[in-house]
Amino acid sequence: MMKNKSLLDEFNILEDEKDFAKDDYDVFTDKSLLDDIRKKIIENIIDKKKDDKRPNDIFINEEIDKVLNGRDLTNLERSHIYNMIENELNGYGPLNELLNDANISEIMVNGPNEVYVEIDGKLIRDNTVSFINDEHILRIITRMVGPLGKTIDATNPMVDGRLPDGSRINAIIPPLSVNGPILTIRKFKKSLGTVDDLLRNGTLTRDMAVFLECCVKAKMNIIVCGGTGSGKTTILNILSGFIGDDERIITIEDAAELRLHQNHVIPLETRTTNYDAKGSVTMRDLVRNSLRMRPDRIIVGEVRGSEAFDMLQAMNTGHEGSLTTLHANGPVDALNRLETMVLMGNMEIPVGAIRDYIKNAINIIIDVERLSDGRRKISSINEIVGLNDFGEIDIKEIFSFSQTGLTLNNEVIGEFKQNNYVPKVYEIIKSRGYNELDDIFKKKKKK
Repeated sequence: MMKNKSLLDEFNILEDEKDFAKDDYDVFTDKSLLDDIRKKIIENIIDKKKDDKRPNDIFINEEIDKVLNGRDLTNLERSHIYNMIENELNGYGPLNELLNDANISEIMVNGPNEVYVEIDGKLIRDNTVSFINDEHILRIITRMVGPLGKTIDATNPMVDGRLPDGSRINAIIPPLSVNGPILTIRKFKKSLGTVDDLLRNGTLTRDMAVFLECCVKAKMNIIVCGGTGSGKTTILNILSGFIGDDERIITIEDAAELRLHQNHVIPLETRTTNYDAKGSVTMRDLVRNSLRMRPDRIIVGEVRGSEAFDMLQAMNTGHEGSLTTLHANGPVDALNRLETMVLMGNMEIPVGAIRDYIKNAINIIIDVERLSDGRRKISSINEIVGLNDFGEIDIKEIFSFSQTGLTLNNEVIGEFKQNNYVPKVYEIIKSRGYNELDDIFKKKKKK
């Protein structure tokens, strides 16, 4: 049986670098001593009010001396304790280093000694950090959500929020969580990349990139679908970058993640409360309001509910070139979910009319997948062509990615394919002055 690689081995951390990523119990071989120090300092000192007359460094060193009570520590051990307390005083305790690590995209705290991180699409257990107990985790969660005006306790055991840097947090505690407090942090990306980054990473081909760029510039309505962590927001941000600088763009998100370079961008963000609806502003409220703001483009971060009807309505009433994402396992699933979302708005509309509405509103569906090796691919680009004889929405695949196998390192092997199909939007795009697709589709049109 193959031995699991450690976090250090997985990312090729050199031997002389390991001191910077040591497990707590690698630094402190005496487990009982570490637990005693952590309990006394963090629980009995950090919770007390600090004497403001003492600078932080003096305060921390004096309190360490009190707790150690004559014990001799190595420089590494004392430095480790000092940094641990400083993080408790000024930050988010054991999570500080993970939050500052640009390579980590997600942090999952399942228990005091069970912390996972996502790096390059892979989930890895990180033994370099730990908490004292469940109360320690709860204290960090409270520190995160307190400035947002939110609380988490037995009465309100779930909370969503956003850190000052834009990272999204979700916490759930007993009685809803059986094994203690659970904290999930999706870190904010300062840069969502460019289409050149996608080409270098093999996320799509040059022809696919040119096609999507022309679709956006020619104001096709586009939906990006995919599973959790597949890269929908990244694709949406890159597509949005193709919009002209002379257009007024309204972005609507639960948490502002999109980073557009255009001058005329109006970002809107929903507002939630803990559990009562007082003062909350939903995605649907913002979509409706955006129609009164004279938008050239409406970009919705993700449609999840009844706002889908208002989004479709905008697409059908002159707001061409709208973009959004949707959580789904493929183009067909995306269309089925869209139908369901419209019905969630208590609209007394026949299913046939809803499908006709969707068919008239949306031009292109992009499906994004995170493969088993952690890499993201645009697995298919599809066009909605109408309704078939059974009254179902008919789609045609323009580009696709097919997995053919795995390497010895479990990396996915596959190839992109352009199907023998000339999309209807090709003529529309060409009529609007964009001829870059001629080389891609002319040969197929002659066949």
